[in-house]
Amino acid sequence: MDGLPAAPARPPKRFAVALAGLQAGMLGVLWMLAWMGVNAKWEQRSFWTPENLFATAFYGGSAIQWGFAMSTVSGLALYLLLYSLLGAAFATVVRNRLSHIGVLMAAVLFGAVWYFASFRWMWKTAMPLAFLLHSEHATFLGHLIYGTFLGRFPVYLKPRPAAPSVPLAEEGATAPATPDPIQPSSPLDRV
Repeated sequence: MDGLPAAPARPPKRFAVALAGLQAGMLGVLWMLAWMGVNAKWEQRSFWTPENLFATAFYGGSAIQWGFAMSTVSGLALYLLLYSLLGAAFATVVRNRLSHIGVLMAAVLFGAVWYFASFRWMWKTAMPLAFLLHSEHATFLGHLIYGTFLGRFPVYLKPRPAAPSVPLAEEGATAPATPDPIQPSSPLDRV
């Protein structure tokens, strides 16, 4: 069997790709939030400022507080849910259409485009306080970090084994003899 070429692996199923994107999106948003939290501390703001700004979608201006509060959990949950689902959607669309470097570049571009689409357009009406009070440069760089981790979604895919195939007989090789079920195989069976 060593001389036979290995059958190529089948492409992963759409659900597996979506789960890999979900995983990469979750990891990416956690690193993005960590970066934005550290940057907020550098700007002498609360580490939880990005999450508190997202919590304004549910609690309005009362969500803007110094430090961690109960409303912060809803902002954190919104970030995790939204960006994980974006990761699943991205992975499902890209799937195995690009090379590894192409996936990485597309994911970083996706992160940048999502920043401009969300923080410059959608949140302007949906979460105006998040639009007005977010740290632009840190949030943009955070989205590039998110895209970098999202571009690694193929790493989380398990390769699917190829469909089992019957090896073709080599030239000159004879097939092993199989007993004929109708004919007796030994002289004792004939009696």
